[in-house]
Amino acid sequence: MNENTTVNPNPAIGNNAAQGAKKGCLGGLGIGGIIIAVLALLCIGGCSSYNRLVNEEEDVKNAWSQVENQYQRRIDLIKNVAATANKYAKHEQSTQQGVTNARAHNNVGEQADQQMNAVAASADSLGRVKMDPNDANSIKQYEAAQNRILEQARLAINVVHEAYPELKADKLFENLQVQLEGTENRISTERKKFNDIAKVYNTDIRHFPTNIFAGIFGFKERPYFAAQEGADKAPDLEQMFND
Repeated sequence: MNENTTVNPNPAIGNNAAQGAKKGCLGGLGIGGIIIAVLALLCIGGCSSYNRLVNEEEDVKNAWSQVENQYQRRIDLIKNVAATANKYAKHEQSTQQGVTNARAHNNVGEQADQQMNAVAASADSLGRVKMDPNDANSIKQYEAAQNRILEQARLAINVVHEAYPELKADKLFENLQVQLEGTENRISTERKKFNDIAKVYNTDIRHFPTNIFAGIFGFKERPYFAAQEGADKAPDLEQMFND
């Protein structure tokens, strides 16, 4: 045996050191693997949450567009009511018999014309206004403007009926009344649908851990249509047309 060769007096010590080194390497790989797995799960969870929220947000936007469509339909119908009343008024004025009666009648007719022209102008102006679906105050103000135009139309139609009682029997006018009444029901239905769909979306972005990803990607809560006093009933359009 070579005298310079060193013999390990305790082979077990060397073996333990080698095994410890191996375990250290494996331990390092294990922690790295765990980190990678966690990051992968976060990535998958984030992608899943993002895609789901995108779909839900698109559903909210679609429901919102249906609400806007029904509000626009109401505005268009009010404008048609005004145009029909004006057309009928002009026809009646042109067929009046007797100078005195014609003058008296035309005074009332002119007032009716002014009222309906004001309604048409207001409806046209309101038709160019858009609500901001992300702003509760914008929704509230728009609804208030819609209610004002309805009240303005009711008062104007009362004046028209006073000037031209026969207008109630006009088939086109009667058809517009039916359509306007139907629109109130449609508006109520679409508003409820919007609130239901917005609730799903708003609830999801508050759930953990989706709320974390919602904050990262900028998804925000959408305001609801708030019920106003008496909003559970559509305006009494039959009374509007028959006063």
